[in-house]
Amino acid sequence: MSTTPSFPPQSFTQPPIVARLDASPTLATVAHALRTGAIVAPADVGVIDLVGSGAVACMQGLLTNDVEKPGDGAFIYGALLTAKGMILTDGWVTRMGETVRMVVPGTGRERALAVFTKSIPPRLARVTDRTADLVVLRLAGAHALALAGAAQLALPPGPGRTITAPEGEVARGPDGVPPPFALQVVADPAHAEALTARLTAGGAALADAAALELARILTGWPGLASEVDEKTIPQEVRFDEIGGVSYTKGCYTGQETVSRLHFRGHANRVLLGLEFDGEPDHQDPLPILRGDKEVGRASSVAWVPDPGPSGPAAGRWMGLAVLRREVETATMVRAGGVDARVVGLPLPLRRHDPA
Repeated sequence: MSTTPSFPPQSFTQPPIVARLDASPTLATVAHALRTGAIVAPADVGVIDLVGSGAVACMQGLLTNDVEKPGDGAFIYGALLTAKGMILTDGWVTRMGETVRMVVPGTGRERALAVFTKSIPPRLARVTDRTADLVVLRLAGAHALALAGAAQLALPPGPGRTITAPEGEVARGPDGVPPPFALQVVADPAHAEALTARLTAGGAALADAAALELARILTGWPGLASEVDEKTIPQEVRFDEIGGVSYTKGCYTGQETVSRLHFRGHANRVLLGLEFDGEPDHQDPLPILRGDKEVGRASSVAWVPDPGPSGPAAGRWMGLAVLRREVETATMVRAGGVDARVVGLPLPLRRHDPA
């Protein structure tokens, strides 16, 4: 199956940065499309295939989530961990026959490749980096599925499933907690270009990776370069809520830490939302203070346009924060020189003014 990977101690210690999306006309267009239609955008990701009779078993021994139980055609979110249970990279896994594909954030590509090449015997599965060969399109928005269907894109039979269509591999996000996108299509460049043209002709807004970042922030999903640092364990960044970890599957790298925390303790940090009273300063890192005590850090900050009676320029600053668990929602804190209110996730799209 898999062996515990070992890495040089300096390999994955890059400090997190604050993901920041400032106000712009483009962002206003994206926010409107997410609320009323859909966006289509190429994702900044790495694509890695495991191919062979042992591909499923090997991934089962590495991923925080269950690859075997959902069966063929599954689309699963999870993470690869260090032996101590810290997140190396998160990602989305598809299972089609003897091919298991993992799509990871661009910053996690080398980490995932290192895990797979060190852990997976070639006799069980062949590891291939497909990043340069394939384009990953993601569709997000309130009517993404309807627009995709109108563009005659074949759709998976249900949430958390994937199919092979003429355009490429089409996967549908999970049910329950809102995912950061509705559909993911992995295709060669020519098919991706043709599909993008069909979707935009049908009403989807053509966007970029920053638009997908806004969708991620609004839905409250962790970002590898922002919410996750070298000491982050899955439960600290909502893996329980978003279905990114299984407590019933067999062993996997880092499982001992994750299971012990689940059954015998609790995470000391949690991922929550922020509503700022003004524009936070450009700082990196961006510490959060309650009184004179530092209680966490703001990890993602975005201007969220809120078109309405006040006009297209209306909106507010919102974001994500990794906070000490004793900081509850509705607590007032200070970050980046302004006051902010701690809120639950996903982020509310209407302002909640103080009483």
